[in-house]
Amino acid sequence: MRKNFGTKTWLYPMPVFIVAAYDAEGKPNAMNAAWGGIYTDNMVGICLAEEHKTTQNILSTKAFTVSMGTVEQHVACDYVGIVSGNDEPDKLAKAGFHVVKSEFVHAPVIEELPMTLECELVSYDAETCYLVGRIVNISADEHILGEDGKIDVAKLNPILYDPIRHDYRAMGEKVGKAFSDGRALK
Repeated sequence: MRKNFGTKTWLYPMPVFIVAAYDAEGKPNAMNAAWGGIYTDNMVGICLAEEHKTTQNILSTKAFTVSMGTVEQHVACDYVGIVSGNDEPDKLAKAGFHVVKSEFVHAPVIEELPMTLECELVSYDAETCYLVGRIVNISADEHILGEDGKIDVAKLNPILYDPIRHDYRAMGEKVGKAFSDGRALK
């Protein structure tokens, strides 16, 4: 027997994105956003309400970064989601975050978050709050790279958002190999 819940914003896994941008004067701001993902091969799509300071910054500068929230930084990641940059001008400093300017776009990279998508704004639909950005570069701290030189998800230690219980969760263990295990059924 199945239970029906109607229309909800429930989907798993839901990554925790920390979206950052400079304002017109070059002051960085960031926010927590869970409703997003890869849009096409080189695009990311995120639902961001127009009233957010970070959204306004992106619309002004046409650039932004998206970092993965991590277990180690989950408190700071939550803080930038519950405090508005419109109310707290030193929000990033209070979160304990430090930024450097991206080498590829006019947007801040948060040093404490080891994986960052560096993006140019492609479009924003104010009616649906849907923002699309072209990924210009992905940067990663070397300490999260595996022996193969690629990002190791276990070292990244990203958090996921549970939209039903409003919890942050750590990723689980590897259970199989994509584009491979299904061959057993051929």
